[in-house]
Amino acid sequence: MEFVGWAAMVGALLGGFSRGYNLSGAFVGAVLGALMGQWLRVLMRREIRSAVQAALAEAEPEAWPVESQTFAEAETAPLREVPPPEADPAPETHQQPEPAAWVAPIAAPTDHPARTDPIEEAIVKVRAWLFGGNTIVRAGLAVLFVGLVFLARFAANAGLFPIEMRLSLIALTGVALLLVGLRKRIERPAFGLSLQGAGVAVLYLVVFAAAKAYGVLPPAAAFAFMILFAALGCGLAMMQDSLSMALASFLGGFAVPVLLGGRADTPLGLFTYLTILNVAILVIGWKKSWRPLNLLGFAATFLLAGLWGFSSYETRHFLLCEIFLLASIAIYLAAAVLYAHNTPGPLGHYADSTLLFGTALVGFGLQAGLVHGRPFAEAFSALGFGAAYLGIAALTLRQRRAEMRLLAECLLAIGVGFVTLAVPLALEAKWTAAIWALEGAGAFWVGARQARWMPRAFGLLLQAAAALMVAVSLERNVAALPLANNGFMVPMLVALPVLFTAWLLRARLEHSGSFLAQAYASREYDLRHVWFLGGFGLVCLGILRETDRYLPASAAPYWSGPALASHMQIYAAMLAILAAMALAQTFGRRRDWPVALWPARLSLPLLTLCFPAALMDGRNILYSPDVFCWVLAVSLHLWLLRHLPRDRWSLAMHAGGVILGTAMVADGLWLGIDRGALWDTSWAGVVFLISATAMLFTLTRWAGKAASRTGTEGLGWPLNPAASAYWWHGARVLAVLVYGGALATTLMAEGVTEPLPYVPLLNPVDLAALLALASLGLWRQMLCRVPAPPPGAAAIGGETGMGAGAVLGFAIANTVWLRTAHHFLGVGWDGEELIGSQIVQSGCSLLWTMIAMGLMLFAHRRQERSPWLAGAVLLGVVVAKLVMVDMSKVEGVARIVAFIGVGLLMLLIGYFVPLPPRAQSRNGVEA
Repeated sequence: MEFVGWAAMVGALLGGFSRGYNLSGAFVGAVLGALMGQWLRVLMRREIRSAVQAALAEAEPEAWPVESQTFAEAETAPLREVPPPEADPAPETHQQPEPAAWVAPIAAPTDHPARTDPIEEAIVKVRAWLFGGNTIVRAGLAVLFVGLVFLARFAANAGLFPIEMRLSLIALTGVALLLVGLRKRIERPAFGLSLQGAGVAVLYLVVFAAAKAYGVLPPAAAFAFMILFAALGCGLAMMQDSLSMALASFLGGFAVPVLLGGRADTPLGLFTYLTILNVAILVIGWKKSWRPLNLLGFAATFLLAGLWGFSSYETRHFLLCEIFLLASIAIYLAAAVLYAHNTPGPLGHYADSTLLFGTALVGFGLQAGLVHGRPFAEAFSALGFGAAYLGIAALTLRQRRAEMRLLAECLLAIGVGFVTLAVPLALEAKWTAAIWALEGAGAFWVGARQARWMPRAFGLLLQAAAALMVAVSLERNVAALPLANNGFMVPMLVALPVLFTAWLLRARLEHSGSFLAQAYASREYDLRHVWFLGGFGLVCLGILRETDRYLPASAAPYWSGPALASHMQIYAAMLAILAAMALAQTFGRRRDWPVALWPARLSLPLLTLCFPAALMDGRNILYSPDVFCWVLAVSLHLWLLRHLPRDRWSLAMHAGGVILGTAMVADGLWLGIDRGALWDTSWAGVVFLISATAMLFTLTRWAGKAASRTGTEGLGWPLNPAASAYWWHGARVLAVLVYGGALATTLMAEGVTEPLPYVPLLNPVDLAALLALASLGLWRQMLCRVPAPPPGAAAIGGETGMGAGAVLGFAIANTVWLRTAHHFLGVGWDGEELIGSQIVQSGCSLLWTMIAMGLMLFAHRRQERSPWLAGAVLLGVVVAKLVMVDMSKVEGVARIVAFIGVGLLMLLIGYFVPLPPRAQSRNGVEA
């Protein structure tokens, strides 16, 4: 608890006398000082524990303590001197145990008291410090130090003695403390060390006050005395191997500028003083691994320098501040290296991460503040920091010492980080992303080669940041040269390292086996697909940026005109992305990299997006050079599709290609409509129906031959292995389109056949509808021959399909009559006018009767009752219509013709087409 007391005392002085005597400030300062002292105490105990564990690991198994003792008891037990063992004239050679295999002795079960309240625990610790060992010494030193400060202030305010005499008396008091402490260093070590620390602190105070506060000591002499006292403190601490002495001396030394410091025209005195203290700490670090002392100097130096900089810095101080900052960074970086060199551990020498990373972060933060506003100064500063750390790492690696590997890795990581940071500080965001992606690939490759997870994680983070930076920094790509421009090169320079990293991720990488390494490895392996798809997405982004390139004003007739026409942008992007898919698929097949085949699965969606985009741009598939682009694009798509593994997605692409092919055929036919100026006629309305009908007929005749077979062996690609995707999945969608299109066309189309005259049944509407009905009938007939019909095929081949076809045929027959009445009898093509026409109603009655007669004749010939009954039902509808509609609304010849014609037909039906008998079963019972 000695450090806590000293720190609380110094904190009280800092708080109480910083702005005149202030009791509340003294209390706050004491609390903060106690917290800092407790922190230093914990650090010391941790170092002692590490040293003890290392010593136990190197000792012989027989020499390990048998007594069971918990770690808490070991920490609280006082350290006792162990007499050196007597020399053994003939020591036996024992095999040393491996440190990694050493297991600490199991502590005997002990009764631990319940955890107390934090406030009570703090009170207990304060009481233990006040009334524990050396209480009188601690209290006396605290009182003496405060009294000296009071005396100095009182004498200065009252003017009782010359300033030289006052300072001399205080200095003599410090010398007396130092001498008494030296005399008691062997008899009472703790007492002697406390007096020595207080004496050195007092001497620091006197010299600094004489030089800065009162000006009675020349600066050169003051610096000489400071150097002398720093050396004295170092010598005393190293002579007695006392970390507490060193901490006490330097804590007092760093407190001097705060206690007696004032405003000065230049920070030369403060910076020189702090540098002397830091050099003394570095000298001690050459021989001693005193990490708390290093941390004390580090924190005090940058805290004091930072406070001065925020309150008093001016531009004229730049050079002096720069020299001090670089010197301080060099000192504590060297202290970190010395600590690692002098501190062995069970798995190699320790690396002080606080000094290594803290010096880098704090130092660069202050450096950035100094050079802020100067062009590229921050970038060069980061580059200088990176070069320094990388240079020290290179020197460490050249020694080829395995125990220094951790230090070298930390230095390397910090150096790479600063070099990485220099890029965005010097370059634009897009080029920063490219550099980061390359650095990330390099870091990941090094981590993969050395089985280290931290560089790999750092590399992935860099590449993710690079990809995000590319995505958020998109702007119009204005460049005169194709490909050699920022819009294309930057995404590609990011994509290639990402794809390289994805290649390294294709298999699980080795790691150190630690808990963090194992947890990271599982997450890393899950990113293998994401990283490849991200890299391929960046490739596509680069392609899109290139196809969307604009020419600068000097190269375009108008301001920033596009390099390619809008339709050529679509085709260029489509073909380039398809080529990238083909390249990835080829590489994936040859290198057994399944994820490289995934982009090829999006070839059909790509074509499906580009096709309507070209249509909206006013293009046709048969235009030039559109037709060549589409032939090449479809060829690439089929090549990609052929080399995809057979699964549901590939079968869906086969079926989806049928729909896209139908749309392309329709687009080609629409070119003829456009050339003939037939957009306002029925020729244009039936184009898609004709295309779908032709495609359904083709699939029925081409792929239908595979439907009647039990397998696809002996068939060429794509029927083997995707025949069902054509005759069932693709054809089923087409059948729905054909059926719906034929029904909609025949009900809505007026039958405008210009420049040709309208001829019933020989016009585009009737022919398209009849061809659609015939194509649907052929497809249904094919499904009836399937040995193992898929779900739903049996219903289409059964009565459901027959009924749907009958409904469509009935609609076609009626609309043929309606269009005939419209074109030849002058009936308007309007729903109300058609329904109100007497001629139309009479004709419908006769037509329905003839349809019923046809159904009955068909049933009679086939000896089937169902069609006959359907015809009979239709006849009933006709009779009801005659009574309810024709009798009241139809007059004259039309009504006569309707009634007579229907009657005669019904007579003929009753005479020539009787009801077929029921089918007889094998046992003679009617079915």
